[in-house]
Amino acid sequence: MTDVAVKICGLTAPDHVRAAADAGARYLGFNFFPKSPRYASPEQAAALMAPVPVGVAKVALVVNASDDLLDSITGAAPFDMLQLHGGESIQRVREVKARYGLPVMKVISVAEAQDLAAIDVFSEVADQLLIDAKAPKGAILPGGNGLAFDWRLLAGRKYWRRPWMLAGGLNPGNVTEAIRMTGAQQVDVASGVESAPGVKDAELIRSFIDAAK
Repeated sequence: MTDVAVKICGLTAPDHVRAAADAGARYLGFNFFPKSPRYASPEQAAALMAPVPVGVAKVALVVNASDDLLDSITGAAPFDMLQLHGGESIQRVREVKARYGLPVMKVISVAEAQDLAAIDVFSEVADQLLIDAKAPKGAILPGGNGLAFDWRLLAGRKYWRRPWMLAGGLNPGNVTEAIRMTGAQQVDVASGVESAPGVKDAELIRSFIDAAK
């Protein structure tokens, strides 16, 4: 069994938070993008986070968030990390880190080899990187669309200056192969463990974590 860290993202129900923590998830993600079917308010997320055991990182996912929104989120609950999933600039990443004193995970959207250049750029400022599939043109959601990119783009590239996480179209049936192809030591899933958009499935969560590890 390899020590691959798993992030279950977009949690909205107490039983699914429990299932993820009990199955060994290292990160739990809470989505504050209002257009997402996985949206939770700061107050809802605070209640969901309350029973999470020490050692499981609680991550706030935001998309081009204002300081007012981030103030509300961080004031409601003790998050361990902020995930910036929009078009945030290097300067914005610096500002968020300085203002909130929390580690920042910057999402890098990938469709082709040239998109990988952003990994080195944001390695200068972000604490972690999440490499996700680029959303289709016109998509409402920047991530969580259940789409994968060509994992061969990451083959042999597993050593960047920052820890990184693989996302995009992962599910219990393909995560083992994705890890083998990319060398990822961390993986993220949202739609791949759902029975319907925004509705997590406890058995799929357990199956995904078992397959990843």
